[in-house]
Amino acid sequence: MFITMFADDVCKTLDPLFRSMDRFFNGSSASDESEWTFTPAFETGWTDDKLNLRVVLPGVSEKDVKATVQGNQLLIEGERKAPENFSANGGYSYLTYGKFFGAFHLPNHLDLNKMSCRLHNGVLDIEIPIDAEMKPRVIPVAGAESPRALAA
Repeated sequence: MFITMFADDVCKTLDPLFRSMDRFFNGSSASDESEWTFTPAFETGWTDDKLNLRVVLPGVSEKDVKATVQGNQLLIEGERKAPENFSANGGYSYLTYGKFFGAFHLPNHLDLNKMSCRLHNGVLDIEIPIDAEMKPRVIPVAGAESPRALAA
């Protein structure tokens, strides 16, 4: 029961994050549509210990992506560049290149000082631990002591 209540609270807390990620990856933050063309796919997950964010960035190197935290906002920006030896002149490409940017509102009670980011195999993994004080903890219940006889 308590785990379910905690999970429900977590889902309600993450709702603004999901909405901001949808706005980000649907391109609503772009001011110049021709410059902001790359829309990465993403997913989120929640464990007992942390919030996990995964952004798929094929062909993006660690020098071309930046993640910062300001207050309770996670900012991710970067650019997916076309290969230098590639020219689409006279051809057609189904791949998209360009800049991307997004600001995500993070839920409260995350330990942003212990946040980590890792770009590997075209995937940016972001892990944000839950504050220790927000994790459920078991409180031991003591039994009653046997009654003592009172001396008169």
